[in-house]
Amino acid sequence: MASPSGRHFLQIPGPTNVPDRVLRAIDRPTIDHRGPEFAKLAKEVLAGLQSIFRTTQPVIVYPASGTGAWEAALSNTLSPGDRILMFETGHFATLWEEMAQRLGLQANFIPGDWRHGVDPKTLEDELRADAQQKIRAVCVVHNETSTGVTTRLPEVRAAIDRAGHPALLIVDTISSLASIDYRHDEWKVDVTVAGSQKGLMLPPGLSFNAISQKALAASREAGLRRSYWDWAAMLRANESGFFPYTPATNLLYGLREAIAMLEEEGLENVFRRHARHAEATRRAVRAWGLEVNCADEREHSASLTGIRMPAGHDADKLRAIVLDRFDMSLGQGLGKLKGKIFRIGHLGAFNDLTLCGTLSGVEMGLGLAGVPHRPGGVRAAMEHLAGTAAAGQR
Repeated sequence: MASPSGRHFLQIPGPTNVPDRVLRAIDRPTIDHRGPEFAKLAKEVLAGLQSIFRTTQPVIVYPASGTGAWEAALSNTLSPGDRILMFETGHFATLWEEMAQRLGLQANFIPGDWRHGVDPKTLEDELRADAQQKIRAVCVVHNETSTGVTTRLPEVRAAIDRAGHPALLIVDTISSLASIDYRHDEWKVDVTVAGSQKGLMLPPGLSFNAISQKALAASREAGLRRSYWDWAAMLRANESGFFPYTPATNLLYGLREAIAMLEEEGLENVFRRHARHAEATRRAVRAWGLEVNCADEREHSASLTGIRMPAGHDADKLRAIVLDRFDMSLGQGLGKLKGKIFRIGHLGAFNDLTLCGTLSGVEMGLGLAGVPHRPGGVRAAMEHLAGTAAAGQR
């Protein structure tokens, strides 16, 4: 089979497309990670990350995927047998809960339908029922990558405050950081978990913990075993711009460039761009006569859209046709949603024409796969994009 011409369309919700500026930044000779040039790089990156997380508190960088940052968040703040509260908002929330169980934590996993985010009232009721305040942490996936649902985090924070509960708030922002409005300090988050391969526009390989003073205090008493993930060792080394072990030097070059790009655009503009593309995508889905997976208008993700297939039709068959005919990758349904939905990623280095090309491939694929739909989804998206372009949104 001949190689396809043109560029592959990677429209999964992460890893996302890496901008040329970031690729060029990564493509540099490796430097001495114990020397002054590296210390300058590290200090710039660590300071820049604080602006992205919207915090004045430390941000720790690990050479790892987001899964590593999950483990770091739990192992630095909790002890064996600790009770924590988690919510079944989708596949990744489920994986995080499984990790917690393997680490020896007692996770109260609140069931969900994979179409809604965390219900603030349910959270408040659970915390009020914990009269002895044995729940040590509330763990929330801000944007569930498997479903296209964003939990209303300010309401989660308000529910914890109303309950007057001292539990730590630990939040996964792997598919929301630098794509959806997020405020570590203002929302009193204790540990924010993130990864490099989505809104930060980097290849996989870096993960992050932004940590509050409350979380730091908890880490001094936490009893879960940790070595590689230990915050204390990282913070001591980071003070002088170094790491306690070999860092991912070239990815840090790329991260510095990605932070610069986000600052040049302005985070508020970045969030508006993502929200605009998400709305255009949903208009296309509605025009096709299909259903968005997210069932609450308040919780639509700006990073990705999950689209439900009509009964009797397999999302993976559609994805295979789109890949074969148009060289475009769409996100698959994960866990309970396998074969039932496909996901369009519209985050990171993404613009209007990229979205139009993506939706055109989906609309053609729906026809080739024999999926019942109405034509005109791409037109509906284009009309929204054209009508909002004059507002100065990118």
